[in-house]
Amino acid sequence: MKEYKYKINGNSYKVNIGDIEDNVAQVEVNGVAYRVELEAKKAAAIKSVQAPRPAAAPRTATGEKVIAKPQAGGANAKAVKAPLPGVVLSIPVKVGDAVKADDTVLLLEAMKMENAIHAGSNGTVKEILVAAGDSVLEGSPLIVIE
Repeated sequence: MKEYKYKINGNSYKVNIGDIEDNVAQVEVNGVAYRVELEAKKAAAIKSVQAPRPAAAPRTATGEKVIAKPQAGGANAKAVKAPLPGVVLSIPVKVGDAVKADDTVLLLEAMKMENAIHAGSNGTVKEILVAAGDSVLEGSPLIVIE
């Protein structure tokens, strides 16, 4: 027999539960024996859900993994890359703008600090690869300057 102690509305009850056979339990509450009929549970159908298997990473014709889109621009183009992971706050330049090496071309928030990303070389903004609010990883191309 299993013994339980309950307190209901300030009243203490000592409950002993005995054998259970065919949905009928022998229960003793404060020394008084009861025959308790348990409600039969309907067996719920258990649905087995299988998670979809992840697809294999895309690969090139030579079998190498595709990890980023190729750098845009011509032979003279240079991509400004993220020096650290973060979130793009703003892009003060637009395609076609002439920039100098020390011009700020992007503001990047990383570790709760604003970081000014400079062009790194003189040229014209050929392509902007990110938008404000985008999360970028270290080394991700941000802007192409030609």
